[in-house]
Amino acid sequence: MKNYPLSLEDLIRSSSRALVIGIGGGGDVVGALATARFLQFCGLDFVLGGLSWERSVIDPVPGPRSLDEVQDVRPLHQHAWIANSKSGTKTGIRFAEAKMAAVLGQEVLLVDINGGVKGVVEGLEISLKELNADLLVGVDVGGDSLAQGNEPGLRSPLADSIMLAAYNHLERRGQRTLWGVFGYGSDGELTVDEIEGALSKLARAGGLLGASGLTNRVVLELEKVIQRVPTEASAVPVECARGAWGEKKIRQDQRTVRLTPLTTLTFFLSSCVVFDTLSRPARALEGSSCLEEANDALHALGMKTELDLEREKYQRGNP
Repeated sequence: MKNYPLSLEDLIRSSSRALVIGIGGGGDVVGALATARFLQFCGLDFVLGGLSWERSVIDPVPGPRSLDEVQDVRPLHQHAWIANSKSGTKTGIRFAEAKMAAVLGQEVLLVDINGGVKGVVEGLEISLKELNADLLVGVDVGGDSLAQGNEPGLRSPLADSIMLAAYNHLERRGQRTLWGVFGYGSDGELTVDEIEGALSKLARAGGLLGASGLTNRVVLELEKVIQRVPTEASAVPVECARGAWGEKKIRQDQRTVRLTPLTTLTFFLSSCVVFDTLSRPARALEGSSCLEEANDALHALGMKTELDLEREKYQRGNP
């Protein structure tokens, strides 16, 4: 019998409780719920998580929030906190994760990437221990974590790259990790062709571990969640599950996404293979210990980040 590379079943069967994090911030926690429900169907308990970084239309202050800027959280580490239904910024903005906590009736993890890859690794190590989780899952809504850095439509490489580098680091130290791409192309950054080309490269390298699709039950739940947790990218696959087809404008009509039933899939990947095979941005900032250091590492590659764009918008006084 042929010896296949690591498969999705191997990770799931060897785990009992998953920490499932929407790695792009904002509404990515909604997409993370789809994966969490799939893992629950497979017999795992789960805790949801996300980043302390809201879209600028929600929180106009640039960048992710740090511990001294938030309230109603329970710190596990300087860069990892437990959020409840009231958690938010000291300026009165509730995190998407707090709204998710209210919907689910359970606490949600918030990860702060201001400490760069080093801070995220330390925060996740403590969180996994405190939450008794043995499988660390990252969910990228849209697929821009598969970028190599030279794609014309790439707009938000910083958070994804920090999180991918942290997952890669933890996996190489023995932590079971899983990288998911939900609703590929639904954030309007990488094109469908670019994402499918990246997935093909990962498959050749043994990094495509499996996939799952939205079920009617999960679609119904996500429709209810989206009414309370604002998101554009995570809503696209749900619309497609109801038959949406063609093209749609998102991000204040600045980006166009393709509506196709294939966005209802979540592709599960090896974090290390994504890091090694594709992600020049994640490799560039893997040694970072603060957000500015990580941002500068991407500048050195000639890349502009979501932090740069938010700062420019804030300086223009255009929240």
